[in-house]
Amino acid sequence: MAQVVETVDLEVPVSDAYRGWQQFESFGDFLSFVDSVTKIDATHHHWAITIAGATREFDTQIAEDIEDNRIAWTSVGGDVDHGGVVTFHRLSDDRSRVAVQIDWEPEGLLENLGAGLNVPNHAVSSALNDFKHHVESGTRLADADIQI
Repeated sequence: MAQVVETVDLEVPVSDAYRGWQQFESFGDFLSFVDSVTKIDATHHHWAITIAGATREFDTQIAEDIEDNRIAWTSVGGDVDHGGVVTFHRLSDDRSRVAVQIDWEPEGLLENLGAGLNVPNHAVSSALNDFKHHVESGTRLADADIQI
């Protein structure tokens, strides 16, 4: 099992960071590898992603959701066997830290080689920076219609 742990600091309150993460369907707006995220029900989403030319589809289930604190998920079928947790930390009234841990089972030579070279760590770090820019862009997340 491979693991990635990365963090990013944001210039937004922790509640905005949390709400931004809850908007899974918008991940394709700022993450180029996310083709689509479709909400199935309150805790399940269907993902289609393309990484290094390989398209993968899988479903996720939200296993835990604690407002402004953490969201944990696991895959429930499809091409990717993984799980993870994102935690939200208040640094000040208008600053927060997001920490992501993802555990997955690499498949094949290329994924195992990539995991050994920390390629996924760099990819998650880049994705977190994209999330940071998305959330800090001025969108009023507090006014968004958010449902998980």
